[in-house]
Amino acid sequence: MVIIGLVSVLGTAQNTTNEQSNKHQIAQEIQILEEIIIGDFSRVPVLEVIKVPEKDWIVDNWHTNRINAYEDTQIKFPVYVKFKDSVFTSPILKKKVITSHFGWRNGSAHKGIDIDLHTGDKVVAMLDGKVRYVKWNNGYGNLIIIRHFNGLETVYAHLSKQLVKANDSVKKGQVIGVGGASGNAIGSHLHLEVRFQGTSLNPEYFFDFGEDNNIRATESWVTKKWSQPFTQNSSRTENIDVYRSIEEAIKNTEPSITYHIIKKGDTLSFISHKYQISVTNLCKTNKINQKTILRIGQRLSVN
Repeated sequence: MVIIGLVSVLGTAQNTTNEQSNKHQIAQEIQILEEIIIGDFSRVPVLEVIKVPEKDWIVDNWHTNRINAYEDTQIKFPVYVKFKDSVFTSPILKKKVITSHFGWRNGSAHKGIDIDLHTGDKVVAMLDGKVRYVKWNNGYGNLIIIRHFNGLETVYAHLSKQLVKANDSVKKGQVIGVGGASGNAIGSHLHLEVRFQGTSLNPEYFFDFGEDNNIRATESWVTKKWSQPFTQNSSRTENIDVYRSIEEAIKNTEPSITYHIIKKGDTLSFISHKYQISVTNLCKTNKINQKTILRIGQRLSVN
């Protein structure tokens, strides 16, 4: 997107009749681009021209029979998310107690948060939207997925009852189901996920689950970190600093973990799940195939 912004300015420069001025402007823009590459954003007014296009997310990849409507999509970070309101409705109608956060838990990725409730408690939509998926899933149990107008989806799992159907329009605060312990659940609770184009993101990056139900920022940029459970601890809330501009997000993007060291019991499937990289890409990156025998101590690139 930075390059697009620069190209639009360069296009203006090319229309300049003064050739010397044109060359000088191009030289300045090349210098700014070089500074961006090395991480210096002190002279980047051209970024201000970037506009995020509006999109009708309700019709985009609309599938009512797939949990993930974007199976073939790999999103590009940072991701821009905009809310029309500054508050959300709590998904349960009593004090929220988070018993497990987004993060690495017992050797696997916990891609949402668990909120304590009793079987029979009402579960409500957090935001206005349209119900995309209402089915049973072995892991999630009775499951509801709602697509919202900014592209986010909220996922409500382990319900005892589903009270809406696919393609229903819902308002925030509307009762959509009843809490329970269906599927792979130990005790009654609500498993809540937030997804963008099929990728799970830490719900607490967007939503403050305190008493006031505040949305942390009406406009924010999300870096890849917030999609990676293995970088976070499910036993606590992470320190969250919301990025309100693309410049801020880029400057604070942490380098990806480069290598995974093979340990006893590791499989390509386990590594793929942990680092959120497909087995196909894992094999392609490391020039191996799915039948390759992994050796303890071997390093695999997981970029």
